[in-house]
Order: sequence, then C-alpha cells, then structure tokens
Amino acid sequence: MTTFVDRVELHVAAGNGGHGCASVHREKFKPLGGPDGGNGGRGGDVILVVDQSVTTLLEYHHSPHRKATNGQPGAGDNRSGKDGQDLVLTVPDGTVVLDKQGNVLADLVGEGTTFIAGQGGRGGLGNAALASARRKAPGFALLGEPGEARDIVLELKTVADVALVGYPSAGKSSLISVLSAAKPKIADYPFTTLVPNLGVVTAGSTVYTIADVPGLIPGASQGRGLGLEFLRHVERCSVLVHVLDTATLESDRDPVSDLDVIEEELKQYGGLEDRPRIVVLNKIDIPDGQDLADMIRPDLEARGYQVYEASAVARTGLKELSFALADIVSKARAAKPKEEATRIVIRPKAVDDTGFTVVYDETEEVYRVRGEKPERWVRQTDFNNDEAVGYLADRLNRLGVEDALMKAGARAGDGVAIGSEENAVVFDWEPTMMAGAEMLGRRGEDHRLEAPRPAAQRRRDRDAERDDAQREFDDFNPF
Repeated sequence: MTTFVDRVELHVAAGNGGHGCASVHREKFKPLGGPDGGNGGRGGDVILVVDQSVTTLLEYHHSPHRKATNGQPGAGDNRSGKDGQDLVLTVPDGTVVLDKQGNVLADLVGEGTTFIAGQGGRGGLGNAALASARRKAPGFALLGEPGEARDIVLELKTVADVALVGYPSAGKSSLISVLSAAKPKIADYPFTTLVPNLGVVTAGSTVYTIADVPGLIPGASQGRGLGLEFLRHVERCSVLVHVLDTATLESDRDPVSDLDVIEEELKQYGGLEDRPRIVVLNKIDIPDGQDLADMIRPDLEARGYQVYEASAVARTGLKELSFALADIVSKARAAKPKEEATRIVIRPKAVDDTGFTVVYDETEEVYRVRGEKPERWVRQTDFNNDEAVGYLADRLNRLGVEDALMKAGARAGDGVAIGSEENAVVFDWEPTMMAGAEMLGRRGEDHRLEAPRPAAQRRRDRDAERDDAQREFDDFNPF
C-alpha cells in the first residue's frame, strides 16, 4: 500500500460567483418602490497552504479533484448572496506548483506560505447596483463569473540541509538513525528504503536537517531504479554526503568506483555542481572495511574531498561527522542573502493603454476583441435579456471598442468576436451614434439587438450591397 507520494496531478476548480437579482420593490401604497435586487456572492478560492505537519501528497493522490463552493445568488429587498467558502489545501514544506507544461507557478517554502491555485468568480451585480440617473429601473442583473478551473502538478522537494547519497545498502538509513531520532526501516537487502527519510541533528548550537535518498544505481538520472523519482529531494540541500560502503560483498564494486558512478548520475541530473561534497567511509567496524578505508582514503583526499570514517553499528566517528556537517551548514546559511521586507510595487498603466486589442481574424473573418474588461463583461451578460445586451453595448462603447473597430476598418454587418477562439461571443456589428437608456423600448428589450448572421451570409450581403452600389452608379452615369 502506498504511504508516500511526492508528485501528484491535481484538478482544482474555484467556486462560481452568484448571479445578481433583478427585482422591483413592491409594498402597499408604494407603487414605484424602485429596484431592490441584491448582488451575488463571490465564489470561493482554492488555496494551497504549507503545513509543517504534512509530509506527503498522499491525500491528493487518492482524491485529485477539488472544488470550492459557489457564491449564492442575490435576492430582492437588497439582500446580497453569501460568499462561497474558500477551500484550503495543506501541502508539505518544499512543494513546487507547476502547470501541465512544466512551468513553475509557485515554490512553497516556509510554514504558512500560500498560493491561490484557483480564483473564485466575481458575483454579479443586482439591478439596484445598476440603477443610474438614465436607467432608473433596470430590468436585468449581471451574471456571476465562473470560477477558475485548471490542472496543476504538485512536486515535493524535501527541505533539508544535508543529503545522503549512495548505492543501495550503503548504510544511509543506519547513519540517520544514529545521528538523529529518526527511525527508518533498516534491513540487509538492497532498496530497503523506498521513501526519503528526514531527521533533525543537533551539533553544539547548530540544528540542521538531514535526509537520505533511496539507493542510486547507474542510470538513475534516466529513470533506472528509484533515483529519478527522488533525486529532486536533494535540490535544496546545502551539502551532499557520499556514503561509501567499505564492506560491500559484490566483487565488481569498490568505494571509489561507486563514488564515480554516483557523481556521474548527479551530473546528468544537473543543478548540483555548486554543492560542497563530503565522503563518509561507512562500516569500518568490519575488519576488511577498515583495511579498505585506510587504502582508499589518501586517493579520495587527493581529489579534494573531506573524508570521514564512521560506523553506525559501533557508533564511531559520528561526533566528528556531525560537527563537520554543522560547520558547512552554518556557513551556507550565513552566505544566503537576507530576505528583504515585502515591497509594494506600483505599476501604473501606460497613457495609451486602452485595456483591450482589436485584431482581424482572416480565418474566421471576424474582428476579434481581447481584453480583461470586455471578456469579463461578456461573461456577466445574460444574452436572453435584450436590455442586458444593450447595457453591454453601452459599456463597450464607453470603453472605446466601437472607435477601435472603426479604426481597424470594420463596417456595419461585419462579424465581431469577443473572447478567445474556444469561448467567444460572435455578433454582427452595427455602429451606433448614441447609447444608453434612450435606445430602450419596453423593459427587457433593446432595438440594437438582432440575430447574428453566419459568415457566409455576411459575405453574400456585402457582395449584394456592392453590386447595388455599382448598378446605381451605372444608372446615374450614362457614359
């Protein structure tokens, strides 16, 4: 049964915003009570929070689909809908959030660090909030926005100061068990350790964490054995410790060649070249192990390694090793740049930034409008209500979309699409010289709204208009 998971794909969906309410106040002896529709509630966010007590992503391996609650719709008598409840997901310290393409969205390190994985949708305004001097009693309300939904990947990279690397059965788990209070599984067969173990070591006034990586073998960086799955857990460490088995029973192996193999795998994995290395010659309690350690130590020191001899069984050499690691960790912590206080950066918009773009799409033969505000307004519009569509036209006109379409060469009857290709609203553009409540007829209607025509129909209509204009010119010009 799986007990440790350090990589999962998570499907998150924030809550949808509640719809606004279109309501008119009705009370005896008050026939003109006015609009009193309340606003819809905000949809809940999906928030990732670092919790030190969580050590694995196992919970999300079993339940990868998570959704926050929706906002409630508004009601009459100016009653706003209740906001949706945020969904808080706890993750281990050192969790990296990526999108499906592998781009890093957030690196969550430190207790309480948060990341909004899914933004809740805005609630729609009720007709009471939409009332104005020109539109005294709107017969419509805005819809709530859908919440953000996306797929993300969570990867756990253990936050440790020291990482032990080496072949299977080199004694890494045994060293952690005697250096710290950790109690990993220990046995006399390869691949006993199937998950990274983490322990806390105190050496004088320095306290640091130490972790081991499940046994590496040749080809680990390409996916052989367990190395590829767990090499990411050494990326945050300050020092790498090569644990070499001086009492190996395999005739085709020796500690120096083991060191070369592991170094090659670390090189292939990449990003660890700048980490200081220490070599631990383990299992010197065995006579042959001590003899081999004495033989290869000069060669390793000649390569520039700090070499320590240790035995987890006899508990020899542990104090010197722990204090040497503490010294390197202390220097690494002192060398890290101090975190600056959070600075508020104000980025004003450029003077010529309209907040949207208009581009002609030759494939679809439409003018495509892209921008945060136009697309949000379209999502909030109830297209079954003509007055709501008219209100959308007013907003777009005030934003300058109509002027931009004219500058881009759009003519009456051309197709206009607001939004992305996958989810756009397409309509036939009819330029207007006026906008607002004066264009309205009966409640819920707007004379500017007509059924959109297909692209082929628009082309035929334009050709017909051109032919009519040519015939009129020919009739007028007798020569």
